[in-house]
Amino acid sequence: MDRLKNFLTPVKATDEEYEPLTDDSSTSEEEGETCKDQAAFSWIEYSIFVLIGVAMLWAWNMFLAAAPYFQTRFESNEWILANSQSAILSVSTTANILALIVLMNIQSSANYPLRIKASLVVTIAVFGLLAISTVAFRDVSATTYFVFLLLMVGASAWASGMMQNGAFAFAASFGRPEYTQAIMAGHGVAGILPPLTQIISYLAVPQPESNPSQNTTTTTLASSTPNTPEAQPSTSAFIYFLTAVIISLATLIAFYPLVTRHNALVESRLMQDEDTQQQLLSQSITSLEEAERLHRHFVSPSQLLRKLNWIAVSVFLCFMVAMFFPVFTAKILSVHDPDSSFTSPAGGGSTSSIFAPAAFIPLGFFFWNLGDLLGRVSPMFLPFSLRDRPLALFAVAVARLVFLPMYLLCNIRGKGAVVDSDLFYLLVVQLPFGLTNGWLGTSSMMAAGEWVDEGEREAAGGFMSMCQVGGLSVGSLASFSVAGI
Repeated sequence: MDRLKNFLTPVKATDEEYEPLTDDSSTSEEEGETCKDQAAFSWIEYSIFVLIGVAMLWAWNMFLAAAPYFQTRFESNEWILANSQSAILSVSTTANILALIVLMNIQSSANYPLRIKASLVVTIAVFGLLAISTVAFRDVSATTYFVFLLLMVGASAWASGMMQNGAFAFAASFGRPEYTQAIMAGHGVAGILPPLTQIISYLAVPQPESNPSQNTTTTTLASSTPNTPEAQPSTSAFIYFLTAVIISLATLIAFYPLVTRHNALVESRLMQDEDTQQQLLSQSITSLEEAERLHRHFVSPSQLLRKLNWIAVSVFLCFMVAMFFPVFTAKILSVHDPDSSFTSPAGGGSTSSIFAPAAFIPLGFFFWNLGDLLGRVSPMFLPFSLRDRPLALFAVAVARLVFLPMYLLCNIRGKGAVVDSDLFYLLVVQLPFGLTNGWLGTSSMMAAGEWVDEGEREAAGGFMSMCQVGGLSVGSLASFSVAGI
């Protein structure tokens, strides 16, 4: 801090009212990049924020994509088997929202980089234990494993809350809406890779012989014989739990250069702020973190809600409705019977393993998340935006409710489909549902930083992440209403 004080030069900052983005394209990018409260755009920094977004949602999607494996562990308990997915969602979102509420009220003394690093360390530990559980303690009861799993889900969700609060506030401090979009795009990537990893690992491991007289769904999910109990799901689960450890570790390493860049940006801003200069010179400040906290002021959630009302509600509804898709997706099977002969268009006569529940269920997750990823990336390239029309964003959020009854037309629990087509399920229901989710969620999160003052951006980032997780929490609880379908 000595060099910060030595180079303090009184510069009168021009404090202009911050206005939301308009359709007037005359505002140049160069003018935005040279603004004192906005960092110059960097694709390297953008890529790191994408990786942060991947790590932030990787754990969440791993728990969703692992649904077939968890079903093999809960086969002996019918109630746990039927309600495990909703229980995982509820514990995860509840712990997540509690973490965000607590952290949202700790603004002035917040160390956002530390929150991000701590969350990554916890995530590494959680998925390390989950990976070990796939090869050890295989004989524990379904109830014991269920309790263990929910503890891991809760710890992972609390870490995710720290990451969400820290990352969105950290990205907002750069003054670049693109970096918030990068985190959201990372969420989309995290949604695609876990089910894709599971599909590949399932198809890559040779399948044991199954008894045709057994129930098709149970046999395929268990993928077991008396001599090889659940060998294939255990191997697959170990692989994709281990990938979560690797992703979190890579993110932790990549994050350090971004912290250095952030500190340089904060120092530059402090040198330009006349009031902060006087405080620094009159008080004993020993670190950049202390100076940043001195410059930061508390913004109440009610104050942010007044400025971000329709935007906040749009994010809440967007993710509340999205929470029904994991419950339906975990129950919808292919209309093709994997135990019967299926002739492909190429003329092959053998059964394709992709129609087995252990592959088809994550395929459903993959298509929804593919749409979600495309939706999250689209705001960077679309020639139009609704970020300056909050009411229109809210209207889109309400319109997305139409997707929920469409799931009832699909092959739920293998009982038959009203529309007898896997393509209808994957391309008409899953893909568009995910596409609208990604576009609406990202547009709303990007808009938040454009409707508040510069000094409120960090708090707005944390507030919007709380609204996002609030929607997830309410949606996960509401998903119990369709758990028995």
